[in-house]
Amino acid sequence: MNIRKFVAPTARQALKDIRNELGDDAVILSNRNVVEGVEIIALANDEQLSGIRNQESGVGRVPTRPLRQAQDGHVGLKPGLPATAPQPSILDSESSILVEMKSMHSMLRQQLAALSWSDVQQRDPQRAALLCRILNSGFSASLARQLLDKMPAGNAHGESWVKRVLKRNLQVAGAADDIVVKGGVYALIGPTGVGKTTTTAKLAARAVVRYGADKVALLTTDSYRIGAYEQLKIYGKILGVAVHAVKDTDDLRLTLSALRHKHLVLVDTVGMGQRDERVGDQKKMFDATGVERLLLLNATSGGDTLEDAVRMYHSKNVIGCVVTKLDEAANLGAVLDVAVRHRLVLHYMANGQRVPEDLHSINPDYLLHRALKPAEEKTPFTLNELELPALMAAEGSPPGGNGVSRPPGSQVSGGVLLAGAGTPGREVSYAL
Repeated sequence: MNIRKFVAPTARQALKDIRNELGDDAVILSNRNVVEGVEIIALANDEQLSGIRNQESGVGRVPTRPLRQAQDGHVGLKPGLPATAPQPSILDSESSILVEMKSMHSMLRQQLAALSWSDVQQRDPQRAALLCRILNSGFSASLARQLLDKMPAGNAHGESWVKRVLKRNLQVAGAADDIVVKGGVYALIGPTGVGKTTTTAKLAARAVVRYGADKVALLTTDSYRIGAYEQLKIYGKILGVAVHAVKDTDDLRLTLSALRHKHLVLVDTVGMGQRDERVGDQKKMFDATGVERLLLLNATSGGDTLEDAVRMYHSKNVIGCVVTKLDEAANLGAVLDVAVRHRLVLHYMANGQRVPEDLHSINPDYLLHRALKPAEEKTPFTLNELELPALMAAEGSPPGGNGVSRPPGSQVSGGVLLAGAGTPGREVSYAL
């Protein structure tokens, strides 16, 4: 981009100068009266500027004018071809104007998006109310917008449609994928306080009831938390299961080799924040020994925290997740949103501390009912419908689909392949 300032006694003369310098396609950015007459700031694109400079200097992508060898050994242009360098003041002016233009462009897009969402509220208040309800349930604005964009117009049962689509996109482990039935070696991973030790005991209790205590073993890598090994050892004593502590990769490999005759080996891991550098070391240890993992997700956590945890802990050997602390969560939208967008296979859900009573197989209908159930009372975090246009405009582009059309080239962030969002009776997948 090239921005130039032209000063002339009259506007006609200034426009003539602009046409001669920048061409007929130049864009007028501003004009004002000055002491010398008229000042006009104009804009030319890089291709036009390159063509003009090439004509003046004779230098293009392929040199068309011969070069001379200077006496000091440097290569220079032939005499009469001055080399001009851009003035710092001009570059600073161009940069500041471009920054201002980008800021104005962003502000204009946001205002247009807010107007579009306001129009949706007026034309289809039922759709807007459902969107507000989805957002208050903890779902991300990105997924909520994609759902509403694909919802058929005039659908009187919008909530049922949303539940049906979300249920189709929730991946639930079947009976054949139950880790207690399949057996093997599994490590339970996740941030601090998510319930790894308690869930390990619950899974072990299930396996003991079905296969006997001699077919189950418990391991722990938690040597940081005071009493961590002792807590798991107490569970093991109650269940009659051997408990082993491992320190590093070699120790884990030797222990697993000694326990290869066991039907199920569960590894309780040290709790650490998802941004802790030890997370990478833990990944390397389990990858080196071929241990599959279950990621525990705390249903009480916010969407940003869950997103960060999944991003840092997820790998090819993470076979799925367990949703914990359902009894403490005010809403379940965030954890279901993360599961849908990251295609996490849901294995179990936990709703309390009792072993093993408070561990259950995944029930999608129960989870979605709780997630979209209207709140009994409003909180300071409850979104009001009047605040919806400003929020959605700040989150991304204007509504599409059955709402207001998006501008050409606009995109929705956080795309996900949302299956089953078509006409009832038809199998349709939308790339959103």
